[in-house]
Amino acid sequence: MSDFKFKICCMGAGYVGGPTMAVIALNCPDIRVCVVDLSADQINAWNSDNLPIYEPGLFEVVKKARGRNLFFSTDIDAEILNADLIFISVNTPTKTSGIGAGKAANIKNCELCARKIAEVANGPKIVVEKSTVPVRTADAVRRVLMANEKGINFQVLSNPEFLAEGTAIADLQNPGRVLIGGMQNPQGKAATEKLVEVYAHWIPREKILTTSLWSSELSKLVANAFLAQRVSSINSISALCEATDADVSEVSKALSFDDRIGSKFLTASVGFGGSCFQKDVLNLVYICQSIGLQEVADYWYQVIKINDYQKHRFMRNMLQRMFNTVTGKRIAILGFAFKKDTGDTRESPALFVVKDLLEEGAKLRVYDPQVTREQMFQEFSYTCGINDETKPGLTTTDMVLTMSDAYTACEGVHAIAILTEWDEFKTLDYQRIYNSMAKPAFIFDGRSIVDSSELRKIGFEVYCIGKPVVKDQFI
Repeated sequence: MSDFKFKICCMGAGYVGGPTMAVIALNCPDIRVCVVDLSADQINAWNSDNLPIYEPGLFEVVKKARGRNLFFSTDIDAEILNADLIFISVNTPTKTSGIGAGKAANIKNCELCARKIAEVANGPKIVVEKSTVPVRTADAVRRVLMANEKGINFQVLSNPEFLAEGTAIADLQNPGRVLIGGMQNPQGKAATEKLVEVYAHWIPREKILTTSLWSSELSKLVANAFLAQRVSSINSISALCEATDADVSEVSKALSFDDRIGSKFLTASVGFGGSCFQKDVLNLVYICQSIGLQEVADYWYQVIKINDYQKHRFMRNMLQRMFNTVTGKRIAILGFAFKKDTGDTRESPALFVVKDLLEEGAKLRVYDPQVTREQMFQEFSYTCGINDETKPGLTTTDMVLTMSDAYTACEGVHAIAILTEWDEFKTLDYQRIYNSMAKPAFIFDGRSIVDSSELRKIGFEVYCIGKPVVKDQFI
């Protein structure tokens, strides 16, 4: 360990900690980086060729750095002792009970990390919040650390992640910005500069922004809230477009030519998902409510309401178009991850569409290239409370079958619902699929990725988010 000029420990080997530390290690061969976690299974996976998460380019980065200056371990105490800088990159889920249930972030894991650091450390450390946390969480972390009885001084920084799953490695290698917040005193500024020096190994300094702790913490929540707001805004317009025979993609294109608006996050869809958007918007709502800003809270809560509306609207449209019943009908679900190029199913719109279809008695055939059957049912149980106890036969009958490819999933079904925008779904042999389906054959495109006019020529009845309904497609 003495061969390295600086040593980093990251507490938490999940979606943020693993990829972030891998990229730091790749670009900083003079820095030792170790990711620690309580889960031996998680650490064993990081030390294998079967990484615990899927992200394009991640395996190649890990393989280059692992064993050189990138390590994964369950020996948390030893790594805390040896580290100069410690990242806290643990889950901060939305509370499910108690005050703030359903909105407030539970920062228990962050506090436990701080207590562990205070217990083990035998000298000064820089502690960095990487987890997405409510504003002023750093104050709680700092108070826990400074309550140590050894007289050790700790500096706490905020360094929120701005990663998009599916492009995380590219985002880390070439970020739009790196944000570092610290105390605005000499010690805090010195600690901030230490972290700046790490990122400056490969990121231009003009892209590394330094702020106060509180501005940094709030910036992360607000960034995700603004992005979620864009998605809900265009999705609300998609409903209007369907009612007025306008085309939401044409509206989006017109908007994108306005430099004040731009083109990002203007693709209408079945809704947003993932671990961040809903959690962070709800957290923002709770913060506003708890400090008396109810009107501000109501404004941001509408972003969530529109997202929920869009998911349920998509399923209701399926029901209506399929003669107001899907009971006993076979439906292919193409895509279960919340977006392409990731295996993450957290808060995926597919969860809620599938839940609604199950309640209507449909029989589902699910295919996703990166989501396992076990993972899918775990998410059903955790997020929706659907399991064999609440819905007998869920995993043991033909209620929900997971298929090995799209063609098998679509064979003999009455309808197809495209819920993740995987590239492979754009180039499927839809004539082959049509020939194998029950008739009339329906396609419901929740991601605007298929050529609806070509599919109608084959014989499909096609319904796309935000697109006019073609009146003569039934003739």
